[in-house]
Amino acid sequence: MNIQAKLMEKFLKRFDGTSFDVQFETGEELHIGQMPAKFKIIIHEPIAYKKLIKSTSLALGEAYMNGAIEVEGDLIEALDELFKYQNQFSTDYSALKKLLHTSTSAKNQKKEVCSHYNLGNDFYKLWLDKSMSYSCAYFKNETDTLEEAQYNKVHHILRKLNLKHGMSLLDIGCGWGYLLIEAAKTYGIKGVGITLSEQQYKGFKERIKAEALEDYLQVELMDYRELRVSDLKFDRVVSVGMLEHVGRENYDLFFKSVDAVLKPEGLFLLHYISAYGEYPGDAWIKKYIFPGGVIPSLREIIHLSADYKYYVQDVESLRRHYVKTLLSWYERFEAHLPEVRKLFDERFIRMWQMYLCSCAASFNNGVIDLHQILFTKGVNNQLPMTREYLYTRYK
Repeated sequence: MNIQAKLMEKFLKRFDGTSFDVQFETGEELHIGQMPAKFKIIIHEPIAYKKLIKSTSLALGEAYMNGAIEVEGDLIEALDELFKYQNQFSTDYSALKKLLHTSTSAKNQKKEVCSHYNLGNDFYKLWLDKSMSYSCAYFKNETDTLEEAQYNKVHHILRKLNLKHGMSLLDIGCGWGYLLIEAAKTYGIKGVGITLSEQQYKGFKERIKAEALEDYLQVELMDYRELRVSDLKFDRVVSVGMLEHVGRENYDLFFKSVDAVLKPEGLFLLHYISAYGEYPGDAWIKKYIFPGGVIPSLREIIHLSADYKYYVQDVESLRRHYVKTLLSWYERFEAHLPEVRKLFDERFIRMWQMYLCSCAASFNNGVIDLHQILFTKGVNNQLPMTREYLYTRYK
């Protein structure tokens, strides 16, 4: 066994709590763990030990993308097993400073956000459900389809907002607009969605016209920062899966922007991927999937909300729902590989497979979470006294 293989063996023995086989580029094989192997890692090209120490996720992620390693067996199961021991992953934060801490200026964040969401509506249509919802679904029943679960999620949020006919609703980071469309059709609200993505803006605008909702909804290409200098005012504000793009330095600015447009006693529903600690993020995800993305902790958001006298009415974890959502997306992505190959190369496909499967493993092992927090701006004594209303009016 050569020196690189010996170093790789030393590194992989960190994960001996699980069991798997390794086949090196030399043909030599190694068994990790005490039980029969659950999967096999085939190494076609050696991975430098110093890369594994600098960033385990970046080294292994790039190796998989480039075809330097293969997983024989179920990729999801393999990643789920490895992520049980994510505390054994290495990250040299000082060496990765430029990657992990990018500019939070409006110009740079627009560029970062659009790099992901402007991949094209045709691409996302292949594997999202017809609602074009690109966030955690809500599986009321084990047998719910992805489409049913996304419908559940949107209406779960709308019930939490306790909407009444004629109210105004702002959606910060509105995506392709499904939530506002359902809010307008179900409650007769007047809604505004803002997004940085030209592709989402175009798609939502087309949907408003197709649904004949021009008198109820509008979409704007707008940064959340611009809300502070607008004349807009809303009864309700919602933000789904957008806070992760704000950056830790701008959380206070984000709350200032919400506060500037939310009426007194108004409700604010924040739905976001969360963490237990305040970490700079994962190097591979930040380099290839969500540049500039940072996952806020639950405690820092709760703490910050108190500075604005926002009262916490409800906190709900949807972590396990996101596992099912990601597995559904992965299944649909795999089912449409022939169409995806017409749009992107194999390296992109392997990158997207790693993204969907590693995120599912992260949620399943509690590395990350998903929280919905319902706030009121100041005291609001008009809400129902119990949470029964959230669950008794499902269609």
